[in-house]
Order: sequence, then structure tokens, then C-alpha cells
Amino acid sequence: MAESNDYIVIKAKENGVNVIGLTRGTDTRFHHSEKLDKNEMMIAQFTEHTSAIKIRGKATLHTAHGTVSNEDSNE
Repeated sequence: MAESNDYIVIKAKENGVNVIGLTRGTDTRFHHSEKLDKNEMMIAQFTEHTSAIKIRGKATLHTAHGTVSNEDSNE
């Protein structure tokens, strides 16, 4: 299986943002989690073990493909 070596940067926009790594394979499982406070950043990478990253809380995600924020623009 080809793996992507792309890095992503996650910047918390509030305290308590959860970043959860999910495994590859037939059973997707949580394998790592971090809690970020407002303005903290985390650099993450997809690997042979990590196939997805779940982000819970207000954050901005910077990738080679662009920037995404889950904040509502009406707030």
C-alpha cells in the first residue's frame, strides 16, 4: 500500500481541541490522541499506521492542498 508522506498542520482556535489518529487495516481503531489549547499547533503525518485523523473542536487545518477551518463564518 502506498503511503503519503504529506504533513498537515492543525491550529487550535479554542481550548480542548481533540486530535485523534485512526489506524489502517480491516478494523479502524483509535491509536493516538492529543488535546490542544487555543493557538497551539500540531504537525501530523499520515503513515503506515495512520490512515485518518479526526479533529473535534474549532481548528484550522493547513495542508499541501489548501487550508480548511471548521469554524462557522457566522460566529
